[in-house]
Amino acid sequence: MHKVEHRVIYGDTDAGQVVYYANYFRWFESGRREIFRSLKIGYNALSERGIITPVVEAHCNYFHPARYDDVVIVETNITEIKEKSVKFEHKVYRKKDKKLLAAGYTVNVFVDWKKMKSIKIPDDLRKKIKIG
Repeated sequence: MHKVEHRVIYGDTDAGQVVYYANYFRWFESGRREIFRSLKIGYNALSERGIITPVVEAHCNYFHPARYDDVVIVETNITEIKEKSVKFEHKVYRKKDKKLLAAGYTVNVFVDWKKMKSIKIPDDLRKKIKIG
């Protein structure tokens, strides 16, 4: 599991200073980036190999609102590894009271950037990616 901390900026919110729903997916992306970074898998290095990992499925349940200036913690886990894809589960908590604000998942597929076709996760990367 990996944790990322984020302070809600005004640009994350709507007119009522409540976080706009789509921004949770941006925070999920930060979680994915950081969990890969902790596994020594950098997006720049993947790109240099001609590999991208687009989101092909995304889901989020919203339980409580985050508001302007809240500090939130995004917890990310890898929960499934298939031949060509990885599933990430995400939970967003408000730091001050540890209240669960949202939970969801994304599925990312490994893609040959030039051919725009899905590919098997390369063996060297598969060895680094771990569930839990």
